[in-house]
Amino acid sequence: MKEPNKKIVLEDGEEYYGYGFGADKEAICEIVFNTSMVGYQEIVSDPSYTYQMVVMTYPLIGNYGITDEDYETKQPTIGGMVVREYNDLPSNFRYTKTLSEYLEENDIPGIAGIDTRKLTRSIREKGSRKVIITDITTTKQNALKKLRENEIPKDAVAKVSCKKKWYSRTANPNYHVVAVDCGIKLNIVRSLNKRGCNVTVVPYNTTAKEIIDLKPDGIFLSNGPGDPEDVKEVIKLVKQLRGKYPIFGICLGHQMISLAYGAKTYKLKFGHRGGNHPVTNLETGKIEITSQNHSYAVDENSLKKTDLIVTHKNVLDDTIEGVECKKDKVFSVQYHPESSPGPQDSGYLFDKFLQLLKNN
Repeated sequence: MKEPNKKIVLEDGEEYYGYGFGADKEAICEIVFNTSMVGYQEIVSDPSYTYQMVVMTYPLIGNYGITDEDYETKQPTIGGMVVREYNDLPSNFRYTKTLSEYLEENDIPGIAGIDTRKLTRSIREKGSRKVIITDITTTKQNALKKLRENEIPKDAVAKVSCKKKWYSRTANPNYHVVAVDCGIKLNIVRSLNKRGCNVTVVPYNTTAKEIIDLKPDGIFLSNGPGDPEDVKEVIKLVKQLRGKYPIFGICLGHQMISLAYGAKTYKLKFGHRGGNHPVTNLETGKIEITSQNHSYAVDENSLKKTDLIVTHKNVLDDTIEGVECKKDKVFSVQYHPESSPGPQDSGYLFDKFLQLLKNN
């Protein structure tokens, strides 16, 4: 049995030993966990994981490899990956490279052989915190020193947003949607295209005038990483455009819409990440099984002083999962209705957006 060659050290001194895969490098991130049973390629290529190291609770990762059609972004920015067992011999006729090869190409470290059940319990009990992945020879004292001296950057949205606008067109389009890119997942663009929308994706700091000049039928606000209060440009944009166009927000977009209307957000202890979170639709009473990935939530008490009404709530912890302002044709959800692979319970939200575009 080979000896461990890598380890992770958490800022409270916890250490876990394992075997490196992917890029052979040291990295400091925020540690989080994801409870999805499948979809590691979508997770590792999701821009919302910028500066985060993800612990996969499902015990076997890598077994179906990486395929060219399933990326959520062309340039992954995840901080690292922690798994129980890594499989480097995929069984899948569609695969074009292994997970380790993909991580190595994109300079992302991974570590396997970790007791992920114990680590996940630690994150649930003590909350998300800083972590370093480093060589086995690094002393705990040196690792903790590096963690103290290095802060997690707050430029996550600026890092992942496109630098200039780009287009995704479809055959026989009915509508034109401008999507504000705060770390947009490609399946969101595909979901809009599939419903007859041409999509113009613009950088997060695009001005209201620049968007108006594009003559959109509606505005979409994307998911993305980090603290929503750091993205002041988009909050200002919502204030300027609400009531003028239908606006639909997902995840970070949901939080920024809430902030623009005067609500507040707060950081969750360990966040919601995975494809198995039950959410109640307060309008229908139905339970949707949703896919989620976020560290922040909207404060319910602060919503009472705004024009937004609550439309969805999390069954597990009662956090806000959806809001709406009908007079302004603005609505948003905290979870990911486009998530693929994953539940299809929430696909109707794109159809709701299309109805607003049609009525407008």
